[in-house]
Formats: sequence, structure tokens, C-alpha cells
Amino acid sequence: MNFQIQEFNGESDHIHALIEFPPKLSISQIVNALKGVSSRRYGQAGHPKPYGKDALWSPSYFVSSVGGAPLEVLKQYIQNQEKPSSATLKDGVLDPSF
Repeated sequence: MNFQIQEFNGESDHIHALIEFPPKLSISQIVNALKGVSSRRYGQAGHPKPYGKDALWSPSYFVSSVGGAPLEVLKQYIQNQEKPSSATLKDGVLDPSF
């Protein structure tokens, strides 16, 4: 498949990825390829499925386009996903109203 992962970071229950791809590829093709290959390699490495589940990935996914946003801003956003920003914290605790 002809796509490039520009930035990638993960948390315990989801990932963030900045992917560049040509318009002829559908998002579902890319997601299926990423989930399939990563799941296969994860299993080949002998890692157990997380949380005692039968599958590494949920069948669902969320995608958002980023149009004219500067790539460096997007990359920085993804790199900082493991660290909640001060805008999402209230007295050191995640603010659900954010």
C-alpha cells in the first residue's frame, strides 16, 4: 500500500497517527492494513492480547482530516498525547468538560 505514517504515538487504549496517503486509497483500506499487519506481528512476537481479550484491536476506529493545519503542529500534538495538557487538567485531574 502506498501511504506513509508521518507521526505515531500510543496510549494504553488507543493510538494517534498522522498518515499521508493518495486519494485513491480509502481510509478503511489503510486502517485494515495497519490493524492486520500490527496484530500479526504482535502475535508473532509472542505478546499476549491486552486485557485478556480475543483480539488486539477493536473493530471500530475514528478518523479526522486536518486540512490546512501545519504538519509540525500536528506532529507535536501527537507526540504529546501521553502527557495531558494544562487545558485538559483541573487541579491536576482530567477535566471531563474539556
